[in-house]
Amino acid sequence: MEPEVKDASFSEELSQMEWEPLLPIEKKLIAWSISLGAVLLFVLYFVSAEFFPGAHG
Repeated sequence: MEPEVKDASFSEELSQMEWEPLLPIEKKLIAWSISLGAVLLFVLYFVSAEFFPGAHG
């Protein structure tokens, strides 16, 4: 027997899914990731400005 083929699109599947709130640990991980990314962006900018001053006009 062949498996049944369904014609549901991705958006239809998403609309049928039940919404689940984020867990507190997930919120902390998101906040840490964004914070770490922002801090590293500034650190790398200042390091590159120190070692490559001509590149920062």
